Amino acid sequence: MIPQPAMLSHIGQWNVSPKLRTSGNPEEQREVPLALETFALMANAYFKFVVSVESDLDEICALSDRYSLAPERVLLMPEGRTPDSLARKNSWLTEACVRLGFRFATRLHILLWGDERGR
Repeated sequence: MIPQPAMLSHIGQWNVSPKLRTSGNPEEQREVPLALETFALMANAYFKFVVSVESDLDEICALSDRYSLAPERVLLMPEGRTPDSLARKNSWLTEACVRLGFRFATRLHILLWGDERGR
C-alpha cells in the first residue's frame, strides 16, 4: 500500500513490515518496490522485519541497502510463538542489531501470554 496524500497529515508514524523469503509469502507480494521506495523517503516510516533464521539478515541488509533504509528506522523482531523459541533467537539477533545499527523489538505478548489469542 502506498500512502495517499490526504492521509499524510493524519498519520504520525508508519509501521512497514516487509516479508522475507522465510515468511512463506509469494515473492511478488514480499517486495513491492514503489511502496518501499515511497516509505523509505518518509522520516516517520519504520521497517520491522520478522527474523526466523540468521540467514534472514542477509536479505534484510540487501533490502536496507537497495532502498537506502536508515538503520535506526529498521527493527528486527524474532519469529516465535513461545517464550522459549524467542529466547533461542534473542542473543544472536540482539548482537546482530548492535553490529548493524538496527533496533531490536521483542514479541511482548508472547512473553506475557504465550500464543493465547484475544489478549
